[in-house]
Amino acid sequence: MSRNLRITLIFGGFITAVAAAFYPIFFHPLTHPADYKQVQRENRAGINQADVQPVGVKVWSDPYKPK
Repeated sequence: MSRNLRITLIFGGFITAVAAAFYPIFFHPLTHPADYKQVQRENRAGINQADVQPVGVKVWSDPYKPK
């Protein structure tokens, strides 16, 4: 195997590993926002917003709302 091919395969493998690590962290939430909205709705179901809101802060905002 030539030296250039070996270096290309090593860097290609590294880039593939980084991309595989970033997919569940970054790209999956961007492509499936409905799933994450449902999870948030379930997790915040029993929370009274006024009781847990820090003093001086307005209100919680929807992180999925378009800006």
